[in-house]
Amino acid sequence: MSTDAATLDSKLCPDCPPLPENLEQRLRDRLHVDELRRGKQNWRTRLALGLALIGPGVLVMLGDNDAGGVVTYAQTGATFGLGIFLPMMILLGFVAYVVQEMTVRLGAVTRRGHAELIWKRYGAFWGWFSLIDLVVANVLTLMTEFIGIRLGGQALGLSQWLTVPAAMVFITYVLVFLRYWTWERISLSIAVFNLIFVPLALFSHPNWHAVTQAFVGHGWIVPGGFLSLTFLILISANIGTTIAPWQLFFQQSCVVDKGLLPQDIRAGRRDLMLGIIGMVLVAMAIIVLATQTLKGVPNVQNLDADMVLRAIRSKLGDGMMALFALGLMEAGLIASIVITASSAWAIGEAFEIDRSINAPPRKAMGFYLPAIVGTALAAIAVMIPQIPLGFLNLSVQVIATVFMPAAMLFLLMLLNDRELMGDHVNSARRNAVSIAIMVGLIVCNVLYGIATLFPHALGG
Repeated sequence: MSTDAATLDSKLCPDCPPLPENLEQRLRDRLHVDELRRGKQNWRTRLALGLALIGPGVLVMLGDNDAGGVVTYAQTGATFGLGIFLPMMILLGFVAYVVQEMTVRLGAVTRRGHAELIWKRYGAFWGWFSLIDLVVANVLTLMTEFIGIRLGGQALGLSQWLTVPAAMVFITYVLVFLRYWTWERISLSIAVFNLIFVPLALFSHPNWHAVTQAFVGHGWIVPGGFLSLTFLILISANIGTTIAPWQLFFQQSCVVDKGLLPQDIRAGRRDLMLGIIGMVLVAMAIIVLATQTLKGVPNVQNLDADMVLRAIRSKLGDGMMALFALGLMEAGLIASIVITASSAWAIGEAFEIDRSINAPPRKAMGFYLPAIVGTALAAIAVMIPQIPLGFLNLSVQVIATVFMPAAMLFLLMLLNDRELMGDHVNSARRNAVSIAIMVGLIVCNVLYGIATLFPHALGG
């Protein structure tokens, strides 16, 4: 980093660790925020500052409502109706906040991404372990995103040979040829359309009495019981589509690349909460919509987006089906954008190469190329005829749940490292809640494993 850039950086945050070498381009975004903070304070500048600080939290949570998540929520509503899963979305929103808030603090205080910290604090073995887990899970998840794009396009009369390659070209373009600020604003513009599922649920004319009753414990009937394989699969899938390893890597690196500092942590929390509210609303809307249009569909484990689209067309008409198809394509596209970025950041951090979306491609192709290759492999895979779409979707969400406890363990260790975090270390209460979440994930994984290997062992 040049002497002038280093001096400016130390003035912006005297107590922060210096930026990594070759990443002084992040200072431009930081300067924009600092100018807004220091300018004449009125409602316009406060609004501009608030909007400028929005980004990582909204993107990670609305990106979390991906194409696979849309189908998972639909499978949930088709199987269990409103019941226990509708209020459970609020609980999972709380879980997501606890987990993701830690990445906001970790990124703002250390100014280092998640992969970089794991490699530097715990060595190459655990660095490779976490990186391989992430990349494998990301490629599998990206397959479900391209499936959503493919099927949504087909419902609108568009060939998969148009929609999937076009999405791949767009994802590559925004990552490689746009700089962070523009990349973030375009991604946010796409993410907003995730909310299209809310009016769709309203147009399905839900039973509002039944919706209300679900929140007071009525209708919590689980066919086969709480230990049945179907219930355990769907609860694991819903957890996996709410919190996943890529989200930890993405949000922390996004916070770092955006240039947020410790004084921005409160704004980062508001940004995250805004994203969680959107995520929960959309999840509940899809469950309500599926309950109205899909309840009682047989063989729900193999329910895929194509079946969902056909059911909506038969119950609500071509117009509502077209809106759902657009929402499905949007969900796949925004998730593909943020998951590809999470892979790029993690690989760049692991190998200490240029690791910023601000880096021009001619200087940082080693940062961009591996992530683009992984995304291209996922896009190619979904073009295979007769791929079991419903099974693949559920499996990917469950895999995210299986990988999550290990990812959370690294996160907790980093958040309790006083040398890294200083006064921003986890409190005893935060640790207790985080450990309870991690134990809950492990219990869920164990029960799912038992029910899978020994179907009658739990009485399901």
